[in-house]
Amino acid sequence: MSRSKRYSGIYPILYSFFDTDGNLDRDAMRLQVEACLKAGAQGIVVLGIVTEVNKLDVNERRRIVDWVGEDLAGRVPYAVTCVEPSIPGQVAFAKAAKEAGADWVILQPPAVKGLAEGEYVRFFGDIADRCELPVAIQNNPFNLDISLSNTGLTTLLRNHENIQILKAEGPAESVARLREVVGDGYDFFSGRGGLELMTTLHSGCSGCIPAPDIFDVHVEIYRLFAIGTPEAIAEADRLYKEVLPVIVFFSQTVTATLTYGKYVTAKRMGLANDRLRAPALNATEFGIASVERMIEGLGAFGELNGRFTPRL
Repeated sequence: MSRSKRYSGIYPILYSFFDTDGNLDRDAMRLQVEACLKAGAQGIVVLGIVTEVNKLDVNERRRIVDWVGEDLAGRVPYAVTCVEPSIPGQVAFAKAAKEAGADWVILQPPAVKGLAEGEYVRFFGDIADRCELPVAIQNNPFNLDISLSNTGLTTLLRNHENIQILKAEGPAESVARLREVVGDGYDFFSGRGGLELMTTLHSGCSGCIPAPDIFDVHVEIYRLFAIGTPEAIAEADRLYKEVLPVIVFFSQTVTATLTYGKYVTAKRMGLANDRLRAPALNATEFGIASVERMIEGLGAFGELNGRFTPRL
């Protein structure tokens, strides 16, 4: 298999910000987009786990898609996750995403467990064949109830021309084996907050889709890795080791990611709003103090300081 790569880099997947009435906060969402662009985002993604998508109704999801499309205005590639439970629902949502300016869509598996893998392969394939945008498959065996084997993913990639990207959030070794089968023509993005960022880059991933909290350090790691000299790779390794403790802290549970990741994002944006939609994990003084120690010197978005400043 061979295709020219279209999408690469670090694409932060946005948090949902809520006002004091519990509604989506338009100004905070716009500020988040601008902060990500200022800090070097090569693309933007919406409606993932960190967007608290499971707590949003379809009208709120559509509103976020429209707002972010309006704010981006085509400045960087824009990807939208489709989480509707049916084939017609995901197709309709993908069409709405295209109208809002999305460049590609990410399909999640349906919330129906216990079926043969072939049923999920057909589900994704039917949607992809009816989408007008390039399609990514999200495969996350760590956080989603349903995931595909490398055999199932290979079948999708071989049989559906419109499937061009994989949000491959399994172990880096498994991703590397899949790339050996399907070749270099598809764009692979890792996730999980960049937990295995350096390893996934070495395995051939085109980029990563983390939450915004420390994504600008990921951008520098990606830049250094792309330079490719021994000195640049060594510096990328150093930065990765600096951010790894906070990535591990955030990655313990989805609720921890939402609570403390949104706290860090709001702080770095200069925003006094890290409200979560209930039910949610309440931050503790110990948790906040722990995160503060790990990000000490990080600075505002676009202004890396201290040990997080790249030396090349």
